[in-house]
Amino acid sequence: MTRILITGASGLLGLNLALDACRAHEIIGVDRNTLTGVPFKVISTDLFAPNAVYRVLNESHPDAVIHCAALAGVDSCEDQPDLARRTNAELPARFADECARRKIRLIHISTDAVFDGQKDGSYIESDLPNPLSLYAQTKYEGEKAVLQINPLAIVARVNFYGCSLNGRRSIAEFFVNNLSSGKNVNGFTDVIFCPMWVNHLAALLIQMLERGLHGLYHTVGAQAMSKYQFGVEIARKFGLRESLISPQSVETSGLSAPRSHNLWLSTHKLSTDLGPAIPNFSTGLDAFYTQYQQGYPQKIRSYSQEQE
Repeated sequence: MTRILITGASGLLGLNLALDACRAHEIIGVDRNTLTGVPFKVISTDLFAPNAVYRVLNESHPDAVIHCAALAGVDSCEDQPDLARRTNAELPARFADECARRKIRLIHISTDAVFDGQKDGSYIESDLPNPLSLYAQTKYEGEKAVLQINPLAIVARVNFYGCSLNGRRSIAEFFVNNLSSGKNVNGFTDVIFCPMWVNHLAALLIQMLERGLHGLYHTVGAQAMSKYQFGVEIARKFGLRESLISPQSVETSGLSAPRSHNLWLSTHKLSTDLGPAIPNFSTGLDAFYTQYQQGYPQKIRSYSQEQE
């Protein structure tokens, strides 16, 4: 059994990762007083407080850290640039430094959005990023700092969907919630991405730790599709009306931060170094649908302090 510290433990990835991993490992989540009743230990703290990273590592004595905490709202980062840089660039650097000093394994979670989306084809790890938004820029600064300070760390560029604490964090929940209510929504036809079910991502991250990998990896789904197509796949799987989804260009969406058109990332390096093939999209979608049928969204929301 490995003792793993997971930051951002109330977030979409952090919570699902902690819930899955605590079956086989000792999990310690770091959270800002959001969680209640979870089956793993939680340290409630503000990671921006003086010496907070130092203190959390001293208290938890982990074998590994998976740093999921981030300011992930793309448009929110434009409105809060200082907080975005502190969260997405400076905090990862702090963890990288402390983990390197203590010889603690580290996985830092980055994003596919570091690319400008102008490439014709899929991006590989050696392609040079050109972030368009402040969110993407600060995440790129964070991953560069982590690898410079701690070359034995893993930086995983991700894109995922699944069930979240408030039921509104992922693109899949957006489509399910709105289509279930009979609401019309837009789906971008000109934004290509590689979505992965969050529980598949959680399993891959643990496997990457167990195999002793290090360096930069594209840890996304094996199938590229537009966000419009993703919405249609959700509608068909859940028996909802796909006609409620209107195709739209991201350029006419009115979003404040620029978005990249092509975020198709190759997973060849990961599948080669890890061994097993990356789970396919249909398998993840089937499992996500099963979660809904079994009441998992209600279960995961029961861990929120707001339910009390």
